[in-house]
Amino acid sequence: MEGDYKGRVLIVEDDMLLSMVEERLISKLGYEVVGKVTKGADAIDKAEDLKPDVIVMDISLKGDMDGIETVEQIRKNSDVPVIYLSGSGDRYSYERAKKTGFTDYLTKPITGGDLKEPLSTAISNGSRRSSKQLKEAG
Repeated sequence: MEGDYKGRVLIVEDDMLLSMVEERLISKLGYEVVGKVTKGADAIDKAEDLKPDVIVMDISLKGDMDGIETVEQIRKNSDVPVIYLSGSGDRYSYERAKKTGFTDYLTKPITGGDLKEPLSTAISNGSRRSSKQLKEAG
């Protein structure tokens, strides 16, 4: 079954119910959820350890860092594609998020249909980006 997965996804969501719903939607679309965390600091560690193909990131995280600040930290070591999830259509957050370079910015509630295209785009862009990064680093 593992070979059938389209890509590896890390979910960063502090609402446990939404985290379960997101995991189910992502799994039904054929992606492997490799980790779920609730805090920015944990997301930074997991992104480094698990090297996911995509991160689905809640913007409003409890704790020291919100989702955007978390991605800013992850960007220091990784160009992993990010799909942001927001509880509101807040323009300020969207403008801040744009600076981190994201694949998509979705407003909750989301459905599998909402995630299908962004996940596919993230996977294809991510593989192109990582081979480009390897060339630039070498």
